[in-house]
Amino acid sequence: MKFIIFISITLLVVQLISGCSTKKNETLNVHPVKLKVGEGFVNPLGYYEKEPRFSWKLPSIDSGSLTQSAYQIQLATSLKQLRFSPDKWDSGKIVSSSTSWVTYKGHPLRSREKVFWRVRVWDQLGEMSEWSPTQTIEMGLLQNSDWVAKWIGAATTDTHLAPSQEVLATPQYFRKPFTISSEIQKARLYVTAKGVFKVFINGEDVSKADVLTPGWTPYQQRIETLTYDVTRQLNLYENVISSSIAGGWYSGRVAGLLDTDHKQSPRLLAQLEITYVDGSKEVIASDGTWKATQEGPIRFASNYDGERYDQHYEMPGWKTPSYNDGSWSKVITEDVLQSIHLRPKRHLPVREIETLNPVSVTQTKPGTAVYDFGQNMVGVPSLSLPVTKGKQVAIRFAEALHKGEFYTENYRSAHSTDYYLPAKSGVINYKPTFTFHGYRYVEVSGFDETKIPNANWISANVQHSDIELYKNFTSSNAKLNKLFENINWGLKSNFFDIPLDCPQRDERLGWTGDANAFVTPSLYMSDSYGFWSAWLKSLREEQTVDGFVPLYIPYVKWIDWTSSGWGDAATILPWELYTMTGDVKILEDSYASMKAWVEYHKSEAKGYVSHMKTFGDWLQPYPEAEGKGANRGDTDFSLISTAFFARSVEMTAKTAKELNKVRDYKALSVLHAKITKAFRDTFFDSGLNVTKGKSTQTAYLLSLAYNLIPENERPQAQEKLIALLEASDMHLRTGFLGTPLLAETLQNAGRSDLVYELIFKETYPSWFYSINNGATTTWERWNSYSSEDGFNPQGMNSLNHYAYGTISKWFYEGILGIKPAKPGFKEITIAPQITTKLDFVEGSYPTPQGEVKVSWSKEKSSLKLKVVIPNNSTAKIIIPVGYKLDEAKSAVSKPISNSLNLLPGNYQFHFIADSSIKGSKHFAS
Repeated sequence: MKFIIFISITLLVVQLISGCSTKKNETLNVHPVKLKVGEGFVNPLGYYEKEPRFSWKLPSIDSGSLTQSAYQIQLATSLKQLRFSPDKWDSGKIVSSSTSWVTYKGHPLRSREKVFWRVRVWDQLGEMSEWSPTQTIEMGLLQNSDWVAKWIGAATTDTHLAPSQEVLATPQYFRKPFTISSEIQKARLYVTAKGVFKVFINGEDVSKADVLTPGWTPYQQRIETLTYDVTRQLNLYENVISSSIAGGWYSGRVAGLLDTDHKQSPRLLAQLEITYVDGSKEVIASDGTWKATQEGPIRFASNYDGERYDQHYEMPGWKTPSYNDGSWSKVITEDVLQSIHLRPKRHLPVREIETLNPVSVTQTKPGTAVYDFGQNMVGVPSLSLPVTKGKQVAIRFAEALHKGEFYTENYRSAHSTDYYLPAKSGVINYKPTFTFHGYRYVEVSGFDETKIPNANWISANVQHSDIELYKNFTSSNAKLNKLFENINWGLKSNFFDIPLDCPQRDERLGWTGDANAFVTPSLYMSDSYGFWSAWLKSLREEQTVDGFVPLYIPYVKWIDWTSSGWGDAATILPWELYTMTGDVKILEDSYASMKAWVEYHKSEAKGYVSHMKTFGDWLQPYPEAEGKGANRGDTDFSLISTAFFARSVEMTAKTAKELNKVRDYKALSVLHAKITKAFRDTFFDSGLNVTKGKSTQTAYLLSLAYNLIPENERPQAQEKLIALLEASDMHLRTGFLGTPLLAETLQNAGRSDLVYELIFKETYPSWFYSINNGATTTWERWNSYSSEDGFNPQGMNSLNHYAYGTISKWFYEGILGIKPAKPGFKEITIAPQITTKLDFVEGSYPTPQGEVKVSWSKEKSSLKLKVVIPNNSTAKIIIPVGYKLDEAKSAVSKPISNSLNLLPGNYQFHFIADSSIKGSKHFAS
């Protein structure tokens, strides 16, 4: 093919690549922006780190770009102290370009302490900025000795029959009246539960949109606590603190483990600390003076089976000071144990984030209607509908209707139904409190049959961990955009205090293998570092002394073995998080865990070949195996285990190098080389044919992606992979382990055209196949559901599962071409993969330095590329394969080979194809 050469380039911000942008003697009348503490907190209340870490960004300026040469941070106990003499910490001028993860080095911060902080910087010419706006940090209760409260519970634990025919604990209700006779300066409520709680002051919901707090951690080791500012809720004279609790993950049902139900009684721990204007203090703590009852309207609650609400048991005014609690009983108390660490919550809780209205309502028979919200989601509904006294209302949930039939078989044993028993006829208002559902459709039955159902009767409250979603990718292709949207909804639905594997059936566990696949894509799509860091702490807590990592975190005794590709989250996640953020603390915190997992791998190996058990390439399509074994794919298990053995050793060696652990680095490097050689010799013959198990796409993907094939043999291995793709009519044959490696491996082979072909496939197995069958999230199986045939009869048919959303990583690193050249994106590589399948692409990523933006579009035979490089960064632009730059029209230095080195700024390039590349299959055009 011949190409006409025409290339033009326009710089929106004119600057020489090697030059400076800010003029000398120019006043730097700007200040640092977007100040954060730790892993994303802004002005945190109840903070958890004794030594906080500080981050900020450099502002945009009209005159060019900024590069930081130094910074200064100040902390003080008051605004006055901050301004005149910081009494906690003054770093002085620190020569450094770091704008993230700067560790506090001042006087120790104490529980409850509130401090004020600010930062200023110096630019590349030594000009000093203004101080940033002042930010605050208020510490939580950092140790058990800060608690004078006791755990409290109802004196008797009544039980009621749940719809699942299993006995669960009935929720408990608590009250503590008290009197205030002086003017209040401030009041803080520190609270948690063994279970899940809602808490009120004088009838007002203190926790507001927070859902199922405190969340799920390894309860026998650590329970997280929350801090609320309740100054405004308190009255002069009569007050009451009230709360309700349920079992949640602590004492209720977990997964399909019915025998875990009601093994332990939920407990509440609350400590209200009041500071008066005169300086005196008072503590209202949970103790033996509180009262409790189980005769409240929520008769039982379960994460999996729903909630039963009986209007006959309502207690009007129970949250107010005037309520008569004479029939309530004194509580039982338990001391706070030192063995269970009470620590402030490390990330934002699950909250109600948005509300959806139904897109349609269908009355299927008198008194029964099905509502379609048009979107698979997670949360609970709010209902306002007419009822008849004594006639129970049932609210059922489903992800799909198959040919009009309400379908719940894929929920397995999760009953996932809420019930409301009205005590009188009329309109009720009800929203479940202590449960959550994964659904798109809601069936409501038992309402007043004389009424015609309408859309105003119900709305859907979308709940997920409170993380910011960037919504930072769009293109000219509607289905690609829909795929991105579906992956976003899969992320939201499964980030429910921990990373779930599905939010609807009787499982909902923090599977480690799924996390390995999705951690990096999720970081490109959301501000989720704190979420992952908190879960990784739970992983370290659940890891045993011999290095064993459970399959899911937190762990409940169900499956008692571990798996390669799953337990390797102990090494893969810390390194991936570090690469994306540049925060070395995640490596420091995880290093002992990483080494322990490597040792466990070694214990499962014979020589340097691992024989660790594995789930295999989970849910690989078209397996040759049959029965349950089909779920594990066709790739040899020891090949998989040895590949992940090598990967974990490599990640741990890299970490040792970053942490300057020289001896460890050398030993791990030697071990990695021996495993790599054993892998090549054991699983491939001299012609690079697989010698153990089947020749699968995943076998070659693991060997290439994890660098287990010698450099001189990589082209041959790449051709073997491509031949397998061609043999499958350019369809993937990969499951949970192989799919995350497909795009980058093919791009490294120079075959981004094949990545596009895989993404744009319409038939099974493919991402667009699910969209063609009505998907609004990503699925667990490539063919979990068909609009023609219904659900896959093999089971494992979650329609809301993030693992295959891993392809979104390539939206950023491939289609847009944005990758970190160094951890934390201080140096950025931009290498967009161009294709004839798209006319336009636009996206961004908020790096720790600032937002990098890339867009490209086609105009007839030309290509326009726009790039924004954030302050305090540098970037290398890799000229797209098949194009070249017109140097005569450029205001930049001559390209070095096929790349351009750029300082911060806004750039616009125009290209057309390079005729010197003829007939090549090796670029996406």
